[in-house]
Amino acid sequence: MKKALSYLLIFIGIQLLGGAIIQTVWSLVTHSSDKTAAMLITLTAICAVLVIVVFLWARFAIVSPKWLRTRPWTVLAWSVVASLGALIPSIWMQEQMPELPNLMENEFDTILGTPWGYLTIGLLAPLSEEIVMRGAILKELLKSQRLSVWGAIAISAAMFALIHMNPAQMPHAFIIGLLLGWMYWRTGSILPGVAYHWSNNSAAFVMYALYPNPDIKLVDIFKGSETHVVLAVFFSLLILLPAIYQLHLNMKRADER
Repeated sequence: MKKALSYLLIFIGIQLLGGAIIQTVWSLVTHSSDKTAAMLITLTAICAVLVIVVFLWARFAIVSPKWLRTRPWTVLAWSVVASLGALIPSIWMQEQMPELPNLMENEFDTILGTPWGYLTIGLLAPLSEEIVMRGAILKELLKSQRLSVWGAIAISAAMFALIHMNPAQMPHAFIIGLLLGWMYWRTGSILPGVAYHWSNNSAAFVMYALYPNPDIKLVDIFKGSETHVVLAVFFSLLILLPAIYQLHLNMKRADER
């Protein structure tokens, strides 16, 4: 448990300290303190790369091609399908909850508003967060004699919600963290989580490109029809639930194959 907490603090420390240093250097070079798209993308990209380098160099997380050598293409494909199936139900669920403060709304709008934002949101964030949250933190929590498997997964999911530092994202991040934790426990690999995380973030990036208004609701997308919203949630669940079942059937550790 102590190691898991130390990994969390190291991750947050890199984000805060690295971000402060990069912002200071950027201001000195450009003579501007405005949070432009270029600055935010540079900041988040460098911090993500630093996280990946530190956690792999210090061997906090061990990334091995062993599981990939089993050719788990079915699992990776169903991970992507599950992510896409969860998109509309997740949005619908958030709309039913009390509105939470969106502290990062301006920053996300700036990053998502440029194609270069995909570098951080779609590519680097899934890899760096899976290395930390599942490859390092959950790995240590699963070793604890005091925690059940689902206790460890739940704690890692809560930490995953916390690192987003944005109340509006936390409920979604917690639920997704449970699913990603389960996938890691079943496979011993971060790759299914990376595939799911990449697909989820890529879908969010595309959704923003199509509907840049951050206040848009599902009913607006479906032209005011609540019936169409309910049907969209229902048919999405017909994608999500079979995908989770297929993952349940197919996920195995490398040494079980």
